[in-house]
Amino acid sequence: MAAPAPTSRSRWIQEWDPEDEAFWNATGEKVARRNLVFSVLSEHIGFSIWTMWSVLVLFMGPEYGLTPADKFLLTSVVTLVGAVVRVPYTFAVALFGGRNWTVVSASLLLVPTVAAFAVMEPGTSFGTFLLVGLLAGIGGGNFASSMTNINAFFPLRRKGWALGLNAGGGNIGVPAVQLAALAIIGAGGGPRVLLGIYIPLIVVAAVLAALFMDNLATVRNDTGAAADAAKDPHTWIMSFLYVGTFGSFIGYAFAFGQVLQVQFGRTPLEAAYLTFIGPLLGSLVRPVGGRLADRYGGARITLWNYVGMAAATALLVVAGVGGSLPVFVTVFVVLFALSGLGNGSTYKMIPGIFQARALAEGLTGEQAVARGRRLSGAAMGLIGAVGALGGVGINLAFRQSFLTSGSGTGAFVAFLVFYGLCFAVTWAVYLRGPAAQGRAATATGTEPQLSYAEV
Repeated sequence: MAAPAPTSRSRWIQEWDPEDEAFWNATGEKVARRNLVFSVLSEHIGFSIWTMWSVLVLFMGPEYGLTPADKFLLTSVVTLVGAVVRVPYTFAVALFGGRNWTVVSASLLLVPTVAAFAVMEPGTSFGTFLLVGLLAGIGGGNFASSMTNINAFFPLRRKGWALGLNAGGGNIGVPAVQLAALAIIGAGGGPRVLLGIYIPLIVVAAVLAALFMDNLATVRNDTGAAADAAKDPHTWIMSFLYVGTFGSFIGYAFAFGQVLQVQFGRTPLEAAYLTFIGPLLGSLVRPVGGRLADRYGGARITLWNYVGMAAATALLVVAGVGGSLPVFVTVFVVLFALSGLGNGSTYKMIPGIFQARALAEGLTGEQAVARGRRLSGAAMGLIGAVGALGGVGINLAFRQSFLTSGSGTGAFVAFLVFYGLCFAVTWAVYLRGPAAQGRAATATGTEPQLSYAEV
């Protein structure tokens, strides 16, 4: 079956079945890849606007009158809003269409960017900066709507790669804005130069989405799916695990430069030289995490990834106590890369887990696939929102640690304990013997089912 071409007026595709290999090979893959490309572009800009305050605070010297604690609170607020708006953004795709919502969500990025351009100068009150930071949080929502949209375009066997590439391409918006800030600081420019660069880029992303993306009529706004996903314990288990991967990535992306300035006395330019490396590698390896999960199973990759994250965090504690900047930066970059790898593997797990749940309930074939797709799409918004709250926790933990002891060591110890808990949960729920098998008899009571260890 070939999908009918979307009309030039509405860009709606009425029939879509990516699990049908004949359809996929004939027309589906080409359409899905095209939508993926422009979804990534919009999400990329969204990440840049969301995390722009991680570099704007580097421009804000003593003349702005903000303490390190004020700056950590500011980035926490930005992260918090980005987490909260992910829930409505997830369901906006089904309500308005993936293409239509991408155009709207990209255009909305003009609001926080223009507002920041207007107020970014010494003498502006801290309350005003907090309010403008709240606006910037909407950039975090683009990730949720983009992932939900792309999840519907690709078959289960390709989701690890597609979602990893979509997320990784979006996450590169973090090092992209940091690299732009580095160039501007190095050239003696101010924060308004950085903001001025992004205003036309936002317009370009919205226009390209309008011209080249599609809506899927098969994706319907299903409040029942949201309720069912919220009731499923695996939604909240995966939310917890996603706090450890994406929550770490976004939290460290906001905090890394400030930690270098406060704990190691780096100048804004020196900090900017170093901050982009970790987010860049963490973004680039997301598709690798998805690809490895496709091949070896998301749960297995996630489990061993947490081992690596715990080991890296322990080394950060040692480097921080010893005051070794080279070791600290090197290990922090490794931790960024591992958080990105885990992002890819956890997002591969989500659709597989819900399909396994459908099989465990006795559904087979297309029924199981449809139920898995329905619940995983709804769950992604909740999981993405809760996961992003981990970034809030990281910035608040750093704020408290610096207020208490003048260093980030206490925060890193807390993160080490958390990664240990994530390892234990992953093993106990998805890899530990019969409890992880997720098997149930079908109507005949004999057919083997997909296990959680395989997701």
